[in-house]
Amino acid sequence: MTRARRPLRLWPVVLSLVLAMLLTILPLPESIGDYRPQWVTLAIIFWCLSMPQRIGVFWAFSAGLTLDVLTGSLLGEHALGLSVVAYLTGMLRSGILLFPLWQQAFFIWILLLVERLLSLWVIGATGQPMPPLSYWSATFGSLLVWPWLFLVLRVTGRRIGSD
Repeated sequence: MTRARRPLRLWPVVLSLVLAMLLTILPLPESIGDYRPQWVTLAIIFWCLSMPQRIGVFWAFSAGLTLDVLTGSLLGEHALGLSVVAYLTGMLRSGILLFPLWQQAFFIWILLLVERLLSLWVIGATGQPMPPLSYWSATFGSLLVWPWLFLVLRVTGRRIGSD
């Protein structure tokens, strides 16, 4: 007797990525705009940790291209960074999940720094002016948001299996 496979509902993944993109383009005052978390990168990392067999480099590349269009950046800039982060997350998944949530945040911070470094490399390679030092402050905002985002998305992710 074969067991019927239930279709995997990916609406929470798509919904979280759309919400992350909206939070990314939401206008903020300049005083706190530099600390805006890297919402899309955090969402991709979470789903790559939670569903590595379904969410990976392709999803990250697609989300990155969409983010490039939404933010008006060089086409492929975010796609490259998110793809590399998704790959690294998949490779380091078992090691990251061993640690408590507050320690996971530091691994996530390293992944966010990798994404920022790749973006900085693209900026330098295309001859654009280098961003100010505040360019790195978004990683600290993301570090603080990660535990809360993880808990919210985990509840959402568990509902995928129960629907």
